[in-house]
Order: sequence, then C-alpha cells, then structure tokens
Amino acid sequence: MAAAASATGTRGRPRSSNPGHLQKPGTTRQLEPSVRRSVLPSGLRVITEQIPTVRSASVGLWVQVGSRDERPEVAGAAHYLEHLLFKGTANRTAAAIAEEIDAVGGELNAFTAKEHTCYYAHVIDEDLPLAMDLVSDVVFEALCEERDFETERGVVLEEIAMRDDDPEDLLHDAFSEALMGGHVLGKPVLGTEESIGAMSRDALFTFYKRRYTLPKMVLAVAGNVEHNQVMRLARKALGDRLRRESSPVAPRSGRARITPATKLVLHTDDTEQAHLMLGVRALDRHDERRFALNVLNAALGGGMSSRLFQEVRERRGLAYQVYSSIGSYADTGSLSVYAGCQPDRLGDVAGVIREVLHQVADEGLSDAEVARGKGQLRGGLVLGLEDTSSRMSRIGKGELNYSDYLSVDDTLARIDRVTAADVAQLAKELLRRPVAAAVVGPYDHADDLPSQVHEVIS
Repeated sequence: MAAAASATGTRGRPRSSNPGHLQKPGTTRQLEPSVRRSVLPSGLRVITEQIPTVRSASVGLWVQVGSRDERPEVAGAAHYLEHLLFKGTANRTAAAIAEEIDAVGGELNAFTAKEHTCYYAHVIDEDLPLAMDLVSDVVFEALCEERDFETERGVVLEEIAMRDDDPEDLLHDAFSEALMGGHVLGKPVLGTEESIGAMSRDALFTFYKRRYTLPKMVLAVAGNVEHNQVMRLARKALGDRLRRESSPVAPRSGRARITPATKLVLHTDDTEQAHLMLGVRALDRHDERRFALNVLNAALGGGMSSRLFQEVRERRGLAYQVYSSIGSYADTGSLSVYAGCQPDRLGDVAGVIREVLHQVADEGLSDAEVARGKGQLRGGLVLGLEDTSSRMSRIGKGELNYSDYLSVDDTLARIDRVTAADVAQLAKELLRRPVAAAVVGPYDHADDLPSQVHEVIS
C-alpha cells in the first residue's frame, strides 16, 4: 500500500509579517503593548508578556524536541530525558533543586509531548531570578549520571505500568496507533517497556546533546516582569552559550507520510466499562481552517449542549461520558470521539456516534449550534488566560509552533468570522474520511466486538 500524504493542505494559511525565526539576531520587536520578542545571536528567542496587575511570574523554556524526533531504538528518549535532567546538575543536587523551589512556595516541573518539551517554573514575581536560574540550570547543566539514569529507568517503567492501568490513557495511545499506523506520531510518548529497558545512558546523553540546542528553544516569561529584566537574567543564566552565533530554526512543517497499519486496535482488559475512541485524520495546525475545526469540535462534542452529549447521554442514557477532541501537529491532525459505557451497550453507543457523524457530514450544524460552539471557544480562551502560567504557555507555544504572536483579540476575531457554511463544508470533508477506532475492554478478540463497531470503520 502506498504511503498516504498529509490529511490536508494548508489552505488559506497567511504569511506572518513578523516571523520570529527570520527576525534579525540581536534585535527586539514590540508585538503588542505588553508583548516583546528578542532574538539573541545564539538563536534563542525570548518572548515576554508584562502583566503588572499580578504578583506572579511564569517561566517556560520550550524545546522543539519531542517523541516524533526519536529513532526506534531510543523510543521514549525525550520523556526519559525530561525525568533525568532534574536528578542533579553541576551546581545543585536533586534535593537542592527541590528545596530551593519549595522554599519560595513555587512550582518547577516539565512535560513532554510529541513535538516539543517544556521546562517551567511558577513563582511570585520577586523570585523570578531564582526561577530563571533553576530552569536554565536543569536544562543546560544536568549531569545525567549513570546511577541516576538507572534510577529513572525504574520510574519511567512505573509510569508506563500506570498508563497501562488507566483505560483512558491506554485508549489514547491505542487510537494514535490505529490512526497513524507505523508513523512515529502513532507511537506512545512514554516509549515501551522494551525500548526503555534496552536504552543506554550514552544513547540518551547523545540525544540530549544533539537535540537541546539554543536555535530550537524559546524562552517565554509572563507576569509582573519587564522584558529588559528577563533579558539580563537570561544572559546571566546562560553565559557563554549565548556567544555561539546561530539562527533560530523554523517551525515544523512538511507533509506526514502515513500508512495506517490497521483501522482497529483492541486492548483486552478486565474493566467494568468498555472504552471506545474513534476518529479521522484532520487538519495540521498551520491550516487556517483550524478555527472552523475548533467550532465544529465544540459543537459536536465539546460541552453538555453538544450534539454527541445530547444524543448519547441525555436522550438515550447510553454513557456517562462522551466527548470529541482535536489533535494538532505540524503536518497532520485528528478529530476523535470518546465514549465510556457498559460493555453490553457498546454496540448501541457506536451506532449512535456513527449516526451523528454521518448526519453532521451530510447536513452540517444548525446556526444555533455553531453560535454556541463559538461562544464556548471565546469563553474558554479568555477565562483560560486568567493566570500567568496560561499566558506563558500561550506565547511560548505560539512562538515555537508558528514563529508568530496572535493576540487574544485577533484570535477572537478569527473565531467570530467562522460561519455555519464554513463548518458544514469542513464537516463534509473530514467526517467522510476513513475512520480508525480503538477499544479497551473485556473482549478477547476483535471478532467479539459488536457489529456496530466494525460498521463504523468499514
């Protein structure tokens, strides 16, 4: 079977007039009255949002390295590395790192995704220097000693076991496998017991040194901070590293080459509920139709008034939890539906979901549903930015993924411009695509699943 191209093109993608990766090194630009971006000669981008009405500050160092950058023999390396970097640096022991952040009542943590990793700290504003120093120390000065490598191997294996004990977490990974097949996006961020068990310290350390470079990084800071203050602290924390001249890397792009291995993945588990996730390949994150996709997702399964919630739970009482969600990557994406129900109701649930998806594909959504979806997005966006951590995440991820800054007002305007016709056209395109599905539940073989599950993917 020939490799498939990306699920969509980049129809309507606007070109940024001010992309960060093309900004001249050594310059600073005002993106909004409260938002500034500097590009250092080393290729590191620093973006800040000043919020003088708060008493906190959030620091995030975003690295364009995730699980999709791993070779098969080091599957899970990005996440494993995230653990290991906190185990001690040239300047602090693991205990000292924990004690210093606890002493100021702050938070220091990290997370790994398929296309990036973020190390972050949240403190009161007067402790910004400590937060900057801790984050940079962890990311750049980690020792990655053999004894700590072995200790964290056990921790990561425990995390994989915990994932396997959580049906919903296991289901998400199974659905990615069903939808993305053998592509690296279909592999779990955590890796596997086999890949983690076989990984060597030298292989992980090589991954660290080759991948963690300043041109692939964005330093984002939001809160009661000043841009020049952040720049002084960055120069102090990074020192000689900033003297290596380079240019920022461009955002990820391209077209995913995906050949799905199977359309249905079953994980047999003696659970009280059957867990179902099904969906289609959707838009990459650069596609301007993503605003219409977000409205479609909200109206389809984003809240209690959504079409799926009303049909599956309210009218028929078939499941307690049912929702839709979007996955967004540089070159592809997904639109999926989840439901958890009693095993003897799985067939009915799958049948109703199939009926709803076909109906929306054929007829679109009503003006009222679209209006509610847009309202849900507007409220969720604004209310979700009431803390500095969310603000930091928004500017950091935006710079890393788009090399651009889109203001809240501009985002709200793009949501407002979405019409019912836009949503109907997109639904017609996406919801008629081949469906992949995953099930976790008390079924020994795929043949034991209700016929409606097989009909959804047929």
